[in-house]
Amino acid sequence: MMKLTIEQAQLLKALSHMQSVVERRLTVPILANVLIEAKEDCISLRATDNEIEIMEKIPAVVEEKGSITVPAHKLYDIVKKLPDGSQVSLALSETTGQINLASGRAKFSLSVLPADGFPTMATEEMPFAFDISGADLVDLINKTSFAASSEETRYNLNGIYLHEKAGEAPCLTAVATDGHRLARAQIALPTGAAGMPGVIIPRKTIGEISKLASENEGIIAISLSTNQIRFKLGDVILASRLIDGSYPDYEKVIPVNNDKILEADAAVLASVIERVSVVSEKSRGIKLRLSHNLLQVFATSADEGSAEDEMDAAYTSDDLEIGFNYRYLLDILAQVKGGTARIKLHDGVSPVMVQDGHDAKALYVLMPMRV
Repeated sequence: MMKLTIEQAQLLKALSHMQSVVERRLTVPILANVLIEAKEDCISLRATDNEIEIMEKIPAVVEEKGSITVPAHKLYDIVKKLPDGSQVSLALSETTGQINLASGRAKFSLSVLPADGFPTMATEEMPFAFDISGADLVDLINKTSFAASSEETRYNLNGIYLHEKAGEAPCLTAVATDGHRLARAQIALPTGAAGMPGVIIPRKTIGEISKLASENEGIIAISLSTNQIRFKLGDVILASRLIDGSYPDYEKVIPVNNDKILEADAAVLASVIERVSVVSEKSRGIKLRLSHNLLQVFATSADEGSAEDEMDAAYTSDDLEIGFNYRYLLDILAQVKGGTARIKLHDGVSPVMVQDGHDAKALYVLMPMRV
């Protein structure tokens, strides 16, 4: 029927991956469950929301093979509260039809649903395959995902656009935009990625693979078609449908004539903005005034008052004033790891381009705001 013993820590880690994919509000009851299949010397777990599917194998002492589906969140909550280092026994009861879980003196019984009703996401041939390090994938995601749209009406912007950027030094390029800001990051094109189609990876998939990649410092095998993408990280496989839509020609919004250059310490500028923005939390508007080697930041609110602060910065062009949504600007500054933010401007109403002074392959575009 199914009977096995497994280490609590290994089961907990796998279930944390499963329950993260499972939605809490579902109209199809079995999608709230995780499929557990006991094999010779391991168990295989699988969860899906019909858009994303995650599978993982972990070692176990299997006395009786079998398969069943168990409520994912409930099982995770139970295993999470068991003592660290404990052994967990799972056994399917022939009399009650429930699964019995025991660890030490603790005993639980959970309702189940049969394994044969568990859906499998249809797979297709993946003609493009390449490897990428976990660190590189996390870097691409961290530098771009914050700019992806969350508006359901703009479904084709609800993710990261991953594509090949041809040229003398071909790059694997990740782009995200919500129409107010744009983020682009690049790494050298991996072997096998040449000719790949541009694909839009959904926000939820990005969140899940980011967590998995952060745990895995090794190589991640990526395979994709025009409709699906699959990530393999050791014994974990995450598969996802892709967003069906065309991504806009983002290169058209990247400024090419911004000849006024401001260089400022990103951390100091972020601190100044955070202080001043206290009085503009509702409107989110701040104004930057640039003059010779000086940057002033202002915020005014009819309801909350006004604030101003300033800092030294490298700027030698004509005086200029420009307004921004301070939250968007802070999000971009948080990605500048090299210390210096290089901000290129044209005038007070045109998009600005922000770059990390020590990372030429990361680029950000921010639309101004009337303040």
